[in-house]
Amino acid sequence: MGKVLATIVMVLWGATAWAEEVVIAALGDSLTQGYGLPIEQGFVPQLEAWLADAGTPARVINAGVSGDTTAGGLSRIGWTLTPEVDALIVTLGGNDLLRGLPPEASRANLEGIVAQARAAGVSVLLIGMQAPGNYGPQYKEAFDAMYPEIAAAYDTLYLDSFFAGWGGTDTDPSAVRELLQSDGIHPNAVGVKQIVGSVGPVVQTLIARTR
Repeated sequence: MGKVLATIVMVLWGATAWAEEVVIAALGDSLTQGYGLPIEQGFVPQLEAWLADAGTPARVINAGVSGDTTAGGLSRIGWTLTPEVDALIVTLGGNDLLRGLPPEASRANLEGIVAQARAAGVSVLLIGMQAPGNYGPQYKEAFDAMYPEIAAAYDTLYLDSFFAGWGGTDTDPSAVRELLQSDGIHPNAVGVKQIVGSVGPVVQTLIARTR
């Protein structure tokens, strides 16, 4: 009888744990989508595995679209925020930079994404980036500032760079060459692993916010 009772308790506990599973949508571009990599080596699967190994399991939905801009992210945030989604990671803006889009437009798009998530009761991690200097100091100042300012305005978690695990913007590019694919832009599997190592702890905090 004791063994039967213990089995029932374990089954009920497992059902409860499953019901409380945290679901995170990762909204981004090719960096999130896992461009050029086998599925299991991309950012989302590696992050999900890292969280499980760290004792904070969660289901992470890959909402990354290669080539996407902040405008693209805004256009699909409504159907990304399904009722099951508890938290949102936003990693967008790189393609805005590549196209030289106005920072004020990118900012409005990001604000729209974050505002919709917060209105839906979804916790948010906003991951920023820094513009290169070739667009001029005013462009760089406006672009760089929008991420922390939006995070502060909407009370979201904030990480200054997707590549924080690579040592930041002051890192010698030659030092990270071995972390990139042959295109010199997208991370390889080892590069993604280092990225996840820095993003993972912040996502753990994001998970804690949903409970």
